[in-house]
Amino acid sequence: MGLPQEFVDLAREVSNWGRWGDDDELGTLNLITHDVVKRAADCVRTGKTFALGLPLSADGPQTGAVPGRTNPEHRMSFVNFPYGESGVAASDDSVSMGLQAGTHWDALTHISFDGHIYNGYEASVITESGAAKCGIEKVRKLVSRGVLIDVARDKGIDRLEPGYTITPDDLDSASKTDVLPGDVVLIRTGQMQLLDAGDKEAYGMPSPGPGMACARWFNAHDVAAVATDTYAFEVLPGEIKGLFLPVHVLDLVQMGMLQGQNFVLEELARDCAEDSVYEFLLEATPEPFVGAVGAPVQPVAIK
Repeated sequence: MGLPQEFVDLAREVSNWGRWGDDDELGTLNLITHDVVKRAADCVRTGKTFALGLPLSADGPQTGAVPGRTNPEHRMSFVNFPYGESGVAASDDSVSMGLQAGTHWDALTHISFDGHIYNGYEASVITESGAAKCGIEKVRKLVSRGVLIDVARDKGIDRLEPGYTITPDDLDSASKTDVLPGDVVLIRTGQMQLLDAGDKEAYGMPSPGPGMACARWFNAHDVAAVATDTYAFEVLPGEIKGLFLPVHVLDLVQMGMLQGQNFVLEELARDCAEDSVYEFLLEATPEPFVGAVGAPVQPVAIK
């Protein structure tokens, strides 16, 4: 298909291919230096902690709309198995789930475009065996300064309208602290309230989210990673008819920036509004499934 020149130009503008070397597989996570982590640690003042991950259960946000993206299916492997006659017994269990079923990070291999993933690697590095390059296991640690940008609250509403396109102006208006290189930005839309109310279909789409122009904003601020409280991260339906997930292409493929979805931000947002502190230490390391194109995470924000 013929792509709008605006998209082509923007993709070229925000590209980080080669920025950290031709063999790089981490993308913007390279921006999280030791000094960035020290700055993040300085954000801890009260010791308050906020869990930002959805519970992993069969009642998760998946509806079957995405093939294979199943909610967790929990099984007991054995129950109260006796070890001899000592009175000691053990139980064990297992789970089957889509790695992107709940709160998760997309790996840089989650999306390819025009036959390539981040840094110019051929999309063929992804096979039935998994991703040979840029798999989620390459993200051995993700600890940085987190910054909440509460777009809904900034507009004086509980939740953005379905399909609302978040713009750079929205991000500027809602930013209550400077976004610095290496920060992880969490964008609240309020969409998670629909999932909390049990309406999985409405939670999925139409959905508010960042539009394509936000990629320029993320790039200009040298953001290390971005997550939202929505199912698909970006605005749905998308801005370009016939081009599926254009923001994913810009962020993951061109910039090499991790995207997070289904982050639980309501409690954190209320606390930030109460004390006017929108920065925190964020620990959000994904589970290191080798060759995976995404993985669950239980992020914790510490203020």
